[in-house]
Amino acid sequence: MSSIAVLAQVPAENLGWLSSKLLGVTLTSAEWVLWILVCLSVLSIGIMLERAVYFSRNRLPDSEALAVRLARGELEAVRVAIQGRRGMEAAIIREGLASSAQGADSVEQVIASTMARERPQYERFLSFLGTLGNNAPFIGLFGTVLGIIKAFHDLGSMNVKGAAIQQTVMGGISEALVATAVGLAVAIPAVVAFNIFNRQLKTLTSRANALGHALVGSLRAEAR
Repeated sequence: MSSIAVLAQVPAENLGWLSSKLLGVTLTSAEWVLWILVCLSVLSIGIMLERAVYFSRNRLPDSEALAVRLARGELEAVRVAIQGRRGMEAAIIREGLASSAQGADSVEQVIASTMARERPQYERFLSFLGTLGNNAPFIGLFGTVLGIIKAFHDLGSMNVKGAAIQQTVMGGISEALVATAVGLAVAIPAVVAFNIFNRQLKTLTSRANALGHALVGSLRAEAR
């Protein structure tokens, strides 16, 4: 903190060319950092809502019961049950049943291919939430550093003593710390949402694997 104060209070003519140019850039208002964080926050909220709707619409609520029916060999009943359903689980059953005449080994490959095709649809935009959660505090910290540099520069340019110095510095620093608080407020929901959606994706993938194994096991039992 003291080194920032010294740099900010040194007259520009006593600084090197690069230092003076960088100081001129950092003395601009840090409000643009707050606007960036606000825009990122709005974007992340939109992504959270879109992903929540996508996950809720593209899942089979009765996948456990369908897995039991597949294991029992009730293939036609399961085919009827998934009509009009969307998502990874329904796609795996549909594609697997469509290729059931080719044998269990072929169905196993089709299931793996279908899962590899469907999974990226669920992972879409999750990397943005993870990146935002990791980096939003640093963006806020950058705004805070800019605000502190400006506060010390204003202090060095003013002719104040005693309590006025404390008021000037503390007022500038408290205003600068808002950027860090906003950065944390943007990052925390993004991290929470990222973890929730990743957990849901793992659960959904596990259920899809269970359906695929049930179908393959039923086909192999019939082939004996």
